[in-house]
Amino acid sequence: MPIPGWWGNQTKYFSILKISSLFLCHINNYILLCNSKYFKMDNYLKDIQDIKKMMDKSSQFISLSGLSGVLAGVYALAGAFFIKYIDALQDGYVIVGSYYFKLILGVALAVLVMSIATGFYFSARKAKKEGETVWNSTTKRLLTNFMIPLATGGIFSLLLIQNRYYGLIAPVTLIFYGMACVNASRHTLRDVRYLGLTIIAIGLMATCFMGYGLEFWALGFGVCHILYGSVMYFKYDRK
Repeated sequence: MPIPGWWGNQTKYFSILKISSLFLCHINNYILLCNSKYFKMDNYLKDIQDIKKMMDKSSQFISLSGLSGVLAGVYALAGAFFIKYIDALQDGYVIVGSYYFKLILGVALAVLVMSIATGFYFSARKAKKEGETVWNSTTKRLLTNFMIPLATGGIFSLLLIQNRYYGLIAPVTLIFYGMACVNASRHTLRDVRYLGLTIIAIGLMATCFMGYGLEFWALGFGVCHILYGSVMYFKYDRK
């Protein structure tokens, strides 16, 4: 009689040990499963971050050169000083259609062409160095968003000249150029947006001081380009 009782007690002990071991195995498996899920989730997060970086890179033209902005500012200052010199020769009165008026338009056009050519050259050189192409879908979107406000401002400025509203030319060109920079900043470096907002503010101030249009023009297109171009150069271009 004692043996079966003893054996029954031992059987109960073995059952408890078996249940305990199974419970510990389940806990261990659960911990391993959680750890594996954690590592998988960590890998998924890294993959998502990499994909986001690739999408940002593909949707933005990051080869914009800060040095080209500095040189564009230098061109603008040189052109402003030259126009100021012509204006001084004519005692502040330049007749529309005269030789000096055409010379002023020629200087402004030369500044624009040189700025565009310099920007394209340095951007192409930077893109080549980074193994990227300059002309792609992102560049097309950038130019489209940039040219719409810029072309509108250019046409508006010609209409102002035709109707002899000369005092508004400098503010209008500054404001529309700033709007073009803000509009194009969605497809390039964020600093371009701040440059555009600054130039818009300068254009609005130029509207309040009509007699100092050339000075505000030099401040916006010259000084601001040099400052922001320098920041962009040391921030993105210099390695």
